[in-house]
Amino acid sequence: MATMSATKLSLLLLSSILVCTMSTPLSRRRSLSVIRKLNREGPFVGLITVYAPEENAFFATNAFKPHSRHPFVDLSGRRFRIGKVGGKEVVYVRCGVGMRNAVAATQQMLDLFKVAGVIHFGIAGSLENSLRTGYVSIPKQFAQTGLLEWLKPNATVGSEYFAHLDIGSYNVPEGEGINQLGHIGYRAEEFYSESGVPNVLQRVVWANVSQNWYNIAAKLEGMELERCLNSTVCLPEVPKVVIGQRGSTANIFVDNSAYREFLSKTFGVSLAEMESASVIMANKCGKWLPSDCYPRLIRRSWRTRWPELSESPWALGSSQHCQSCN
Repeated sequence: MATMSATKLSLLLLSSILVCTMSTPLSRRRSLSVIRKLNREGPFVGLITVYAPEENAFFATNAFKPHSRHPFVDLSGRRFRIGKVGGKEVVYVRCGVGMRNAVAATQQMLDLFKVAGVIHFGIAGSLENSLRTGYVSIPKQFAQTGLLEWLKPNATVGSEYFAHLDIGSYNVPEGEGINQLGHIGYRAEEFYSESGVPNVLQRVVWANVSQNWYNIAAKLEGMELERCLNSTVCLPEVPKVVIGQRGSTANIFVDNSAYREFLSKTFGVSLAEMESASVIMANKCGKWLPSDCYPRLIRRSWRTRWPELSESPWALGSSQHCQSCN
């Protein structure tokens, strides 16, 4: 009798799961119908920012011209905005902070919209003095530096880690005592794609942006950027567009000078942020490999978690914080 009751309960739970996963809300069906119509006007260039101040700064430029009939589509809690920039068809979304949000929004965009490529842009923190507040960096590679294993103090750091952090090296006074925090080992990303062997992972440290789109973006080097937001708020020097750097991506907001120095020396990276490697990985998983490039606005103020960009033109997004940058 108990066995029969358990069986009935299992069937009931299974039925509930099937109903939940198979039913499609009316609002979602409507959104998918609109997307099918919009895709006839594609392909689109995908645009992705991370959080509201970046989005506000982007829209403040008035470069984005909304679609006359379908200016946006709401899907899975995100708003995909349809329109044009510079006469080119674009679909834009704000993904949210962190790697999981970035890969989910990117994958949803690629799965549903007819996208020719993705441009992900936003702010990043500088790890070297040559990248100053207001500079625009167009990196060529990003490493996922957040796949960590925290090891015992006496553990041997094996070859399975492509880098490691010995926390004891940062003791003050130097060399005294045993630090119980031990070591942190950095693992490579486990990557699957349609271009690889099914169910066989590739271990990836560096995620490369599309060479074709990178070459196009590199032509922006030397582009003149504005120094002043208004008559009273100015950067200490004229910002520049710099290309070819390496970046670090992790679900870690870095506000520690010692760790910034460790990232820079160990990985050879110039900037740190929280989404780009995920966007690249999502782009590279698909069979048709859409192109991607990743301009990042540099800020050097690490005293506040998120500088307010909402009142700033995009090219000067973090200039209002220049007094606390150095």
